[in-house]
Amino acid sequence: MNKKFLIALTTLLVVHISKAQDDISIDKKYAKEIDRLAKDKKVRSAFGYIEGQKEETTLDHIALTEILAAPFKEDKRGIAFAKLLEEAGVDSLWTDKAGNVIGLRKGTSGESGYVGIDAHLDVVFPEGTDVSVKKVGDTLKAPGVGDDTRALANLISMLKGMNKAALKTEKDVLIVGSVGEEGLGDLRGMKYIFNESGMDIDSWIAIDGGSMGRISNAGLGSKRYKLVVKGKGGHSWGAFGLANPHHALGKAIDLFSKAAWDYTSGDIPKTSFNVGRMGGGTSVNSIPFESWMEVDMRAISPKNLDEIEEIFKSSIEKAIADYNASGIEDQVTYELIKIGDRPSGELPADIALVQRSMAATKYFGGTPSLGRGSTNINIPVSKGIPAVCIGRGGSGGGAHSLHEWYVNDEPSEESIKLALMITLAQAGLSK
Repeated sequence: MNKKFLIALTTLLVVHISKAQDDISIDKKYAKEIDRLAKDKKVRSAFGYIEGQKEETTLDHIALTEILAAPFKEDKRGIAFAKLLEEAGVDSLWTDKAGNVIGLRKGTSGESGYVGIDAHLDVVFPEGTDVSVKKVGDTLKAPGVGDDTRALANLISMLKGMNKAALKTEKDVLIVGSVGEEGLGDLRGMKYIFNESGMDIDSWIAIDGGSMGRISNAGLGSKRYKLVVKGKGGHSWGAFGLANPHHALGKAIDLFSKAAWDYTSGDIPKTSFNVGRMGGGTSVNSIPFESWMEVDMRAISPKNLDEIEEIFKSSIEKAIADYNASGIEDQVTYELIKIGDRPSGELPADIALVQRSMAATKYFGGTPSLGRGSTNINIPVSKGIPAVCIGRGGSGGGAHSLHEWYVNDEPSEESIKLALMITLAQAGLSK
């Protein structure tokens, strides 16, 4: 059976995983594999280069942070990241139709199937945000300085270490700055790579999230919609009694919230719903001609995600029909626009990539903890392609806020060496 389809996704029982090392079994053969890799002279040399270029990595980190990569506006940062890849040394370099910046480091075996490792270029902040980095002692402060810009700098450091130590892999390795990971980007970079690019991806490693030790082997699925309700609009006094989109929207929220709460309160894996944004109207004394809201629904299980989506759609349909039949003058109309669709999925803890990630984490003194998140690995995991998401290392806080901060308090750049070790184990170290 093709290893990319190890999981029968339609029958997969998805359960929440968050287990520390004591609860997870690491196969001895993978622990021995990591130990052998770590003792290799060229690998040790690469580690030394990574440690020695710590300040250089910090400068790359700051330079990339100060190039704002607003949602759907990643181009300028992508150009800068591509230049760093070129300077560090790749065999070929391109930007695909989605905007992903991809550096290819060729393997020696000629075997098909790429091993990919990425960090995302985009941040959540809009155009015009001040992303100047302020240094306070050993702390870097700026919007996006942690999520996920530090990981981009880690990739460059890893690549430099590989090239300076003349490390060769058996399989081809892709080093990627991806687009569209945040918010309404809806993983468009990964969707293009895995659905449209035609590339044969063997496995994928994403660097995102926090400290070393956190390993995601599961994707938290989500569906997002924008509901737009429309009417004729008019004066609050002169046209009183005319169908009001805000009133209809309020009814829709009420019906959906009650039905969704009953559903999510049942005996099912965790499932959530949230009305995150609302808008519309022109003035306090005007009946609006338009009202809108954006809704986020998440679930561990693909089945539960489909079911809460159906509850949402049926609640909206009923709410609008009931409101139009309530005796108001004229009617409102509505449109449902899907603005996000991230699939769920989970990989077993015993597959090679997950085992290697845990064994390497333990080697560097971390405590492996498996879990799930909404990250770039949602796409490959949902297709049964081996993928993990590991932390960028260091300490940080205030993610997605203007007071985001990062401290590289990790000894000897351990998280960069961890990313290298997992990549070498998965791609195979060529002698």
